[in-house]
Amino acid sequence: MAAEEESLEEIVAARKERLRALKAAQQLLNTPDEDDQNQPDDVDQTSTNMKFRNYVPHDKKLQEGKLEPPKPSKFEDPVAAVPPPSNKTEDPFLNIAPKKPNWELRRDVQKKLDKLERRTQKAMCKLMEQEKQKQLEEDAISGAGD
Repeated sequence: MAAEEESLEEIVAARKERLRALKAAQQLLNTPDEDDQNQPDDVDQTSTNMKFRNYVPHDKKLQEGKLEPPKPSKFEDPVAAVPPPSNKTEDPFLNIAPKKPNWELRRDVQKKLDKLERRTQKAMCKLMEQEKQKQLEEDAISGAGD
């Protein structure tokens, strides 16, 4: 028990010492500087170099610090200075639109058209063979009848 009381007393003493140090520091911060005590109160506080760029002060003393608004430098557009190329080529905007208004239909129906094209070719070949057969038969009949 005695050891605990001694340790508590040490903790309390340390805390009191810290509090005294904090009070001393606070008093140092609150006391005015010697330089401030030597200056009279009627000295113009606007002697600091204040510049007003965007604000117009109402006080006459402060209006001396007002600056003129900045003037933008002259801008020269580098893109406008370069002349456009004189090559008269096809307008690229003409290639954007489809040349025929039914191109979507053709795209969607292309498989069916291809299938139909193959069938048409087969039918034409078949008709040509039939025509040759008829001519051969007519030649055979006309040659046998002679």
